[in-house]
Amino acid sequence: MTEALQRIQSLPSWLVGRVAARARGLVAGALAAEGLRLMHHAVLAATAEYGPVAQAELGRRLAVDPKDMVGILNDLQQAGLVLRTPDPADRRKNAITATPEGMAVLTRCAALAEAANAELLAPLTPDEQKQLVTLLTRVHEAP
Repeated sequence: MTEALQRIQSLPSWLVGRVAARARGLVAGALAAEGLRLMHHAVLAATAEYGPVAQAELGRRLAVDPKDMVGILNDLQQAGLVLRTPDPADRRKNAITATPEGMAVLTRCAALAEAANAELLAPLTPDEQKQLVTLLTRVHEAP
């Protein structure tokens, strides 16, 4: 390996990117057991937390393009995981609510994601895992 490549591969940005790619792959693989993709899981979780929530507001909170949000919600609704109903405050808008089946899937997905993250962090001791999460949180929340 060249010195230039070693320098690149020792950069925190490179390492974090590689770890993030592995983490996404592990979680995506775990969620596939429930028939969900990562963004489906995020939208379902946000719906459960904020619902009933206007479809447009859900897209803003998750920074999802409105056209993409329509497709994601179509998938979730077809699977019986969310309901779209007219928003009582503005009947021109849809209010999104997680169904009981959606809540059950979300609970199972939480366990699957936790297991995937445990696999990701398995090389670390429990104290190192806590320290890593603390440090990543600090970097993430920095201005």
